[in-house]
Amino acid sequence: MDKFAGKICVITGAASGIGRALAVELSQYGAHLALSDINMDGLAETKSWLGSKSGKVMTQKLDIANATAIAAYAQQVEAELGAADYVFNVAGLTRVGTFVKTPLISMEAVMDVNYWGVVRMSKAFIDQLILTQGVLVNISSLFGLIGYSGQTHYCASKFAVRGFTEALALEIKDKGVGVCCVHPGGVKTNIARNAKIDHLANSGKTLDKMHADFDKLAITSSQKAAQIILNGAVARKKRIIVGPDAKIVSLIQRVFPQAYSKVLDFYAKDKLLN
Repeated sequence: MDKFAGKICVITGAASGIGRALAVELSQYGAHLALSDINMDGLAETKSWLGSKSGKVMTQKLDIANATAIAAYAQQVEAELGAADYVFNVAGLTRVGTFVKTPLISMEAVMDVNYWGVVRMSKAFIDQLILTQGVLVNISSLFGLIGYSGQTHYCASKFAVRGFTEALALEIKDKGVGVCCVHPGGVKTNIARNAKIDHLANSGKTLDKMHADFDKLAITSSQKAAQIILNGAVARKKRIIVGPDAKIVSLIQRVFPQAYSKVLDFYAKDKLLN
């Protein structure tokens, strides 16, 4: 990974999960890091985990739902570190609840962070990436490939990230910028535990059961996910699938574009029972 040595890498959502793992991995390669999150305690912990080989490290509290703050942040990164070579849009949130029971304000909040946050960051840093011939890496999800009951808001946001990223890649293909869309499967992060719960009644599940089910399905470590993403970013892959479960589900969706939900229901039940 010599290609990351001395490169300026911007990571949102760096306080935990995939964002933290990317920061730790990149620090081993001598990258300069611009790390942001709304959780400053978690961000400080991430910084304490960085290796001695790391280049300059800039940490900043950043709400990616705030367009003005993002525009100012991009200018700050360029002033303190230089123009970005890699931008990893990782920060996101999820909620659990059916569409009928979920208030619109909850869906708007998910879209504001997961979709508009990616768009805002991409807009703020695109000129820098054109200048450096860099790489933009947007995190979608396995749920950016398939619909899933109880995740209408999350699926909508991640499908939107996928559509935006793939269209942007076509628009700037002649400007020397790599554009990658990442679809992680079950990765061991705190996203399920941090999820807002809009409706669990009559679902047959308690919150503890939901967390336990997620833990069973989260088969890829954050470190492994980060390594897959970084390899894909270096190769400038348009689509990066993270985890064997994501690869299986992606294949099932392509083979059974209309009936995949039935196949996946059987697959998920088998996984949770064994």
